[in-house]
Amino acid sequence: MGTTYRPPAAQPTGTMLAVDRRVAVLDDHRLLAESLEIALSIHGYDVRRIPVPDSPSAPSALITAVRRIRPRVLLLDLDLGGFGDSLPLLTPLARAGVRVVVLADSDDRARWGAALAAGARTVVPKSRALGEVISVVRRVNDGVPVLDAEDRADWLAARETRLATHGADEDRLARLSPRESAVLGLLMQGKSVRDIAAGSVVSEATVRTQVKSILAKLDVTSQLAAVSVAYRSMWQPPASA
Repeated sequence: MGTTYRPPAAQPTGTMLAVDRRVAVLDDHRLLAESLEIALSIHGYDVRRIPVPDSPSAPSALITAVRRIRPRVLLLDLDLGGFGDSLPLLTPLARAGVRVVVLADSDDRARWGAALAAGARTVVPKSRALGEVISVVRRVNDGVPVLDAEDRADWLAARETRLATHGADEDRLARLSPRESAVLGLLMQGKSVRDIAAGSVVSEATVRTQVKSILAKLDVTSQLAAVSVAYRSMWQPPASA
């Protein structure tokens, strides 16, 4: 008796597959970002590049841009040019379920440890070959561990050592009033001045005044720098923030 040929079932297509293979790239080095986009696309990933602001600004816009794309994996430059340190972006994005792989120019193990503590899956030096970066993306996308315990412990220990030298930051943070502490906590969550004003039922001008006072007490010149001081010192906002 002959066997009836049955064609293979069609593979499901659509949104789920696209989301599962979606990778976002947030890097101010255009050539590298384009190279990553091309290389990952060749390997079947749906790659989206996110423009980086050329001046310091609140993290909320970039966090919103990433969350709108809903990537499974984000390749995030540790230093975003004119925007500044990307560390404040990490915790809100990790909490949103984004698997963040940090790309680093420098061999600063303390900053790498800070990135891990904030929620990054691993840190990859930009000096590595594209093939290695693609391999890391594939494993992170598949849910496979990409960082061995020894490296993780080493980087986190370097972070702890550096934190011990930043007592001055803790002193400045202690100067904040309860309301200023609450506002800084909201900035750490990626909230904008408008968001904070709406949630607190106060004017935006009032929040801007509070932010200005925070910057003065922390001796910094931008909201991003203030958030970086808080993360660097492992500062925790009030429970009511």
